[in-house]
Amino acid sequence: MEKPWFVYILECQDGSFYTGVTNDLDKRMKTHAEGKGSKYVRHKRFKCLLRSKQCESKSDAHKEEYKIKQLQKWDKLDYFKQ
Repeated sequence: MEKPWFVYILECQDGSFYTGVTNDLDKRMKTHAEGKGSKYVRHKRFKCLLRSKQCESKSDAHKEEYKIKQLQKWDKLDYFKQ
């Protein structure tokens, strides 16, 4: 059985948000915390996971990620309440 895909938002040490997708949320957060994740988070440094949402497929997760990235910073968190 295929692992579920997630879209997530994390906060960096400077207060900025990063949105991404993964099929192993715990492993991805550990990677970000170790400074081995994305270049953006490596530079800004991981603080905490703010929100995550399970998606039907990898494609759906990327579509959700795109929608979230179009929003203003604080609207991104509200997106997960839908």
